Amino acid sequence: MAQRPAARRLLLTALIGSFGLAMPAGARPLANAPGDARTDADFGGEVASKEVRQIANWILASRDNQALPFIVIDKISAKVFVFDGEGRIRGAAPALLGMGRGDDTVPGIGQRKLATIKPAERTTPAGRFEAALGNDFDQDILWVDYDSALSLHRVIQGNPRDRRHARLASPTPLDNRISYGCINVPVHFYDAVVAPAFKGTVGIVYILPETKSLETVFSLRAVAIPSP
Repeated sequence: MAQRPAARRLLLTALIGSFGLAMPAGARPLANAPGDARTDADFGGEVASKEVRQIANWILASRDNQALPFIVIDKISAKVFVFDGEGRIRGAAPALLGMGRGDDTVPGIGQRKLATIKPAERTTPAGRFEAALGNDFDQDILWVDYDSALSLHRVIQGNPRDRRHARLASPTPLDNRISYGCINVPVHFYDAVVAPAFKGTVGIVYILPETKSLETVFSLRAVAIPSP
């Protein structure tokens, strides 16, 4: 979980506001779009679950991303997918996620000291988040939800016993639940894919649920969704 320098909240809010977005916001209804706009995501051969393909197609069919770059995070598979504003994949990588399983944020967790956060409270919440690059002291990160101190960033060393780099490199997602809630990705993936995708713009991060249904978290029934 990232630490939030309070003075930076106004800057982040202003950046998101300058793109005509609210923070936070619910799903957008179907908007007018060019007739040749994509309605299905281009995964470029990347392996993805049915749920990831379903939400990515819905994003494009509903224009929910407003032509902004977007990220889909599959908590069950512990995998991050980054797309450009037209739904073409820019890259995918494994991720470390919150130790606690669940789809909700503990109220007030962004104001608490890390040492007071119990393992069950260390969740990566599901939902739609308007995100922007920012800083957390000495490193740049992608702020996903500033109020709850949720961010996506390069994998950190942390406690050596956490074996974070080894967990990312393992072939199974079963050992990828170790963080306080933030999304840790490989350093090269952050530098080569995430940061360039969000440089000079804001975007949307969609975190898929693991205990709730997609329909509960996202308004999938608002538009017809192409079959994955």
